[in-house]
Amino acid sequence: MTTQAISEAQLHALADGVLPEEQRAAIDDHLRAHPDDAARVGAWRAQNRQLRALFDPVLDEAVPPTLLQATSPAAANGTWQRPAMQAAAAVVLVLAGGMGGWLLRGDAGDSITASASPISLARSAAIAHAVYTPEVRHPVEVGAEQEAHLVQWLSKRLGTKLQPPALSPLGYRLIGGRLLPGDGDGPVAQFMYEDGGGKRLTLYVAKERAGRQETAFRYTQEKELSVFYWIDGQLGYALSANLPKQELGKIAGAVYAQLEQPR
Repeated sequence: MTTQAISEAQLHALADGVLPEEQRAAIDDHLRAHPDDAARVGAWRAQNRQLRALFDPVLDEAVPPTLLQATSPAAANGTWQRPAMQAAAAVVLVLAGGMGGWLLRGDAGDSITASASPISLARSAAIAHAVYTPEVRHPVEVGAEQEAHLVQWLSKRLGTKLQPPALSPLGYRLIGGRLLPGDGDGPVAQFMYEDGGGKRLTLYVAKERAGRQETAFRYTQEKELSVFYWIDGQLGYALSANLPKQELGKIAGAVYAQLEQPR
């Protein structure tokens, strides 16, 4: 009896709910025999739920005036300036459209393991970065002027003591943070930093499943967005920015060193 090979595209189709019904039995058999692939599909499904939670409410919002202006003569002449959030939406579509496929590759020779948690962590961090960093008026829920309250609040919600690293020696100041929905392991925290030129980076912190002790840095990139991510004990971290790998890696090293210091 010959077993038909299962493609990556079929696994994505299953996670997205568009797999043809006649292929379902073969895919289900494959997942029962390959728990690593089952974990990947589970992570993609969780990401779908997170994306719907983030963006479904937008469908009920009134059309922004800036979009209405797109139908004006000025827009037809090319003088209408599109807001930064449209660019962010494009990034989100690119990241979500692959449903994690781009995160299955890192540097040459540095393939990512089949562990679903690191993949989901990096993807979620990248999407959150793309969504919130373009915001001008509300990039964070709680500003750095209330840092003590921010840290206490996020620590309580994640059930562990958090402390945003001090990155001012590297030219970045903390501007605040926010609480975000997780992908099944509870809420996550996002800290946002900004340099003197307005460039932003984010540190995404998530509570991980018990038993994961991976501490090695992993790196992935999509266009100009770079992500360094790692898991240390019960916490997963992802540092995202539109920076070259070497520059972001230096910052990630500083973040890791501060997080490892006893408090």
